[in-house]
Amino acid sequence: MLLHIGLDDTDSPEGGCTTYIVARLVEELEALGVMFADYPNLLRLNPNVPWKTRGNGAVCLRMEVEPAMEGVVRKMVVDAVEGQAEFQCENTNPGVVFHTGEIPDSLMDFSDRVVQGVVTLEEALRLINDAGGHAIGYKNMRGLIGALAAVGGLQRGDHTFEVLTYRSPENCGSPRMLDEGSVRAMDAALCDATFNNVDPESGRVLIAPHGPDPVLYGVRGETPEAVYRAYEMVKPLEPVERWAIFRSNQGTDAHLRYRSNVDEIEAYSPAIVSGEVTEAPRTIKGGHVIFGLSDETGRIDCAAYEPTGSFREVVRKLIPGDAVRAYGGVREEGSRRTLNLEKMEVLKLAEDVQLVNPACPECSGTMESMGRGKGYRCRRCGHRDSNLEKHPVVVDRGLEVGLYIPPAKAQRHLTKPLSRYGMEKEYMHGELFQPWHGA
Repeated sequence: MLLHIGLDDTDSPEGGCTTYIVARLVEELEALGVMFADYPNLLRLNPNVPWKTRGNGAVCLRMEVEPAMEGVVRKMVVDAVEGQAEFQCENTNPGVVFHTGEIPDSLMDFSDRVVQGVVTLEEALRLINDAGGHAIGYKNMRGLIGALAAVGGLQRGDHTFEVLTYRSPENCGSPRMLDEGSVRAMDAALCDATFNNVDPESGRVLIAPHGPDPVLYGVRGETPEAVYRAYEMVKPLEPVERWAIFRSNQGTDAHLRYRSNVDEIEAYSPAIVSGEVTEAPRTIKGGHVIFGLSDETGRIDCAAYEPTGSFREVVRKLIPGDAVRAYGGVREEGSRRTLNLEKMEVLKLAEDVQLVNPACPECSGTMESMGRGKGYRCRRCGHRDSNLEKHPVVVDRGLEVGLYIPPAKAQRHLTKPLSRYGMEKEYMHGELFQPWHGA
């Protein structure tokens, strides 16, 4: 029988990791004789919800098991969650969902909506019941939403892979130890098959997180072969307890699929809005850059925050009249909503026409005003002329039509980097690459 097991919300800001629980389960389940039908599916959910813990990722294991072993498998999974989840954290509310057989369309649709918006626990519970699934939720049970989304998230369209390595427990909480030179060499060798290993602006290595979780590093790429090759090339300076390859929606823009009018956008949801710049960009405290974007239905602030680095310089070059398409997540403060920019497409540039002082008719030097209504005087030769006037000049904007994305260090898990455009692919089920996990 085909068994799908979704897990979510086992971590906290202080530690834990759902993928780590899954990586350990893979070894235990394989020892029981199960046959995995796919790599563990790592599904990044809507990154804008305020109640997420860290990366907002849920995982599904898909396997063939003998019916007589189903009860043993379920108990093994529940024991793993109850033994390793961060229950002491107020915002950690684990969920486990079991589903047998084919995945119905209702669950696939639900998964898409969890990635692209906000859904309710009541809807998840109803769908679990309608699909004949079995669920175990803890505390307020919110983790069931992500667990069910992971079950329904077959990722038949565009997808990527990630090899995740894990630290020995005694090292968790200490600075991660990697040979950064090996990371840069790996990035140079596999730049066409992996992405976001090193930030091109700062040179900072990006594959290692900074929190107290057990992940040592992770490399994302286009194929399991590519990320395994990366695993072979990166040199850790501390023990690797175990590792596993996951198939994921990371780097696919899976959350940014639907375009909306300004009056249709919802709080905490991803949005794509096309319109006209109606208020010039302004820099506020903290270095954040804000501009007003309007369409025929309304107006919204768009924000490029300080961590987006050079992307803010692009935003600062916008002027009223420019046509842009803004991509991001909607933040709500009181009645005011802001679109936090993840990327921006400049569709059309307005002409920036400025009035400039005339050139001197005698020596072509620069003229300066002698005062309102008094004419101009040449700075070079002193020629005076009361009949000259300013004339319009089209200024070079230093900006072109096209797509602009923040540097790698500021990109979200789901954001598709420029290097992945043209790399989109459909999932073709087949034999799993070997080896895809180890300890």
